[in-house]
Amino acid sequence: MKNIVVITGASSGFGALTARALADTGNTIYAGMRQTDTRNAPQVRAAADYSAQHGVDLRAIELDVNSQDSVNAATDQILTEHGRVDVLIHNAGHMVTGPAEAFTPEQLAELYDINVLSTQRVNRAVLPHLRAAGKGLVIWVSSSSVKGGTPPYLAPYFAAKAAMDSLAVSYAAELARWGVETSIVVPGSFTSGTNHFAHSGHPADQAIESAYETKYPGLMEQVAQKLAALAPQGADASMVSDEIARIVALPAGQRPYRVHIDPADDGSEEVSNVADRIRREFLTRVDLADLLTMHPANSHSHDR
Repeated sequence: MKNIVVITGASSGFGALTARALADTGNTIYAGMRQTDTRNAPQVRAAADYSAQHGVDLRAIELDVNSQDSVNAATDQILTEHGRVDVLIHNAGHMVTGPAEAFTPEQLAELYDINVLSTQRVNRAVLPHLRAAGKGLVIWVSSSSVKGGTPPYLAPYFAAKAAMDSLAVSYAAELARWGVETSIVVPGSFTSGTNHFAHSGHPADQAIESAYETKYPGLMEQVAQKLAALAPQGADASMVSDEIARIVALPAGQRPYRVHIDPADDGSEEVSNVADRIRREFLTRVDLADLLTMHPANSHSHDR
């Protein structure tokens, strides 16, 4: 049976690629994006064109992750049209670049809202239906920056992605007894196929930014160039969307808890393996090992 999939932040980058990859494998995809009548109208048309040309079911839907009303309306529309959601993909996110001190607290709060609080809005709208069904899959698009090597000048983004990943880890255990699976997908730095760097935000305090430029001249350009050089030839963001499509296609109960797609190999996988092992051991020590296995009893997923 095909899955009904909702993915946030699907106007470009990983989101748009994942929407297409999942549509190609026979799923019904709701590609969430904001400003569908204005700024993202071309992306809405592109999704409709792709759907028609390839004979797949890819639908853009108005879904602003910064608005609970918008999230609720999108969820209600999907439930009205299909009666269920099978897969929820948390992909929406925004990057900023620059020295941490030059960002105002309000800018950090805004970034946290987009990258972290957005997932809570969507969870509160969608998870009651997954829990009621006793099945489903939640995929969180994390970042290798959470546990891997991190260059400077990306602090607000890295902090937000770390918070989102931490939330995903707790949700995984809290959803296990409802029969809802969790997969945390960890992309490394992809400079091809995404708009992350091109569309990144900048500090509001330009005086502080200029002061840092005296000690760290051209740092962001250096980092971007080095990250691009570290990636093997042909390392494209479609590697991430292909992996997400692979996970969704796996039988219920066999989805991996965490996967890494990190061609530059910044060390995230090595650190995550230790952290995830400690998590498994700790939950076992406090007699919660069943949270590492998906329920109800007819499923056999293990927290890998």
